[in-house]
Amino acid sequence: MNPAQLFFQGDALTQGVALLLLAMSVGSWVVIVWKSWLLHRASGDVRRSLTAFWSSKSFQAALPQLQAFDREALVLSLVVATQLEANATLSSAGDKAHQLTRVLRDALHAALAKLSAGQVLLATVGATAPFVGLLGTVWGIYHALIGIANAGQVTIDKISGPVGEALIMTAAGLAVAIPAVLAYNVLGRVIGRIEAELEGFARDLRELASTQPVWSAQP
Repeated sequence: MNPAQLFFQGDALTQGVALLLLAMSVGSWVVIVWKSWLLHRASGDVRRSLTAFWSSKSFQAALPQLQAFDREALVLSLVVATQLEANATLSSAGDKAHQLTRVLRDALHAALAKLSAGQVLLATVGATAPFVGLLGTVWGIYHALIGIANAGQVTIDKISGPVGEALIMTAAGLAVAIPAVLAYNVLGRVIGRIEAELEGFARDLRELASTQPVWSAQP
C-alpha cells in the first residue's frame, strides 16, 4: 500500500497526523531554503561592509558604501545607531559611552533577531515531528490489532501488513525531523559566526564613537 492509499483509507486522526507532518515538512523546507539564501548573502555582506567601513576616512564617507554592500543593514544599523540624538528623555541620560552602549546593544539585538528568524520553527519541527509520527503509528497499530481481533484468526500475513503500514508514520516523522535538525545546527553555526563578527564590530565601534566626534567630521 502506498502512502496515498494509506491516507485515504485512514480515519480522521490518521489523516490529521499526515497533514500535520506535511505542513511541518513544507514549512521547514521553506525556512531552510530562505535562511540558507539569507545567511549566505548576509555573511558576504558583513565581510565586505566591515572592510569598507574601516577603509573609510569618516562615518559619513562610509555610509554610501555600507548602503551598497549591506543589503540586510546589519552593519549599517550599528553605524547609524552611533549618531546620538539630543533630547530630554531617559534615553539620553548618562554620559556618551553609556548612551552608545545602550543604542548599540539595541541595534545588535535587532540585527540578531533578523538573522535568527525561523530558527524556532526548525527547532520545534525537529523536536516534535518524530512524536507526531509516533502518534500516527500507535493509532495505526491499534486499529490494525482491532481488525485482526475481529477477523478471529491471527497469521503473520495479517499482522505484518497493517503494522508495516502503521510504521510508515514513524518513518514520515523522522523524514520531517532529520532535515530540520540538521539545518538548525548548520544554520545556527553560521548565525553564531556572523553574531561574533557583529559583536566585535559593535565593541570597536563603541570605543571609536566614544573618543571622538566622528559624525561631525567631513567625508
